[in-house]
Amino acid sequence: MANGKKEKVKEIIKRLKKEYPNAKIALNFNTPLDLLVATILSAQCTDERVNRLTGKLFQKYKTARDYANAEISKFEQEIKSTGFYKNKARNIISACKIIASQYRGKVPDNMEELLKLPGVARKTANIVLANAYDVIVGIPVDTHVRRLSQRLGLTKNDDPNKIEQELLQIVPKKEWKKFPYLLIDHGRAVCNAKKPLCQKCVLQDLCDYYKKTVKK
Repeated sequence: MANGKKEKVKEIIKRLKKEYPNAKIALNFNTPLDLLVATILSAQCTDERVNRLTGKLFQKYKTARDYANAEISKFEQEIKSTGFYKNKARNIISACKIIASQYRGKVPDNMEELLKLPGVARKTANIVLANAYDVIVGIPVDTHVRRLSQRLGLTKNDDPNKIEQELLQIVPKKEWKKFPYLLIDHGRAVCNAKKPLCQKCVLQDLCDYYKKTVKK
């Protein structure tokens, strides 16, 4: 069964690379710290909205110490448009206090230490490691990756960590960095949550959802 999925994934990747040759992270950032903040802000929020906000934010807050010294009520208002802003503000400021005091202002470049930071789970850590440090140790599972992995029959799990572990078994390691962004681009363009455009999907014949739900 695993071998069948491995072959299926290779074909999925091949087709999606043709459709989305420039698939990559959509969040704007200059430094690992920028990316950490942007990724925390992107929870339950579109990357586009986050990018509109961070243009100004990154000019004001350049170091971990800048965030650590921010007045929380003021910072909450600055990031309010991303939703869940009280939680996000608390996590960003707390994480930056740790980065400033324990890591000399440098965002950790390994999974173990990143996961100790407030507001950082495996998805965020994977994104920061892969895109800021080119350290590829996993596959970030966001809502698009979860939805498409389920629809394509790559997993029956709903828990992101379990989905990631399954994907790591079947996705070639050299594709771990690119794979989630191929799924994300396809999720945005075609395989959206409410009304997937199955008739124009290049993965029709590989898709469990299409075979069970659409093709009668």
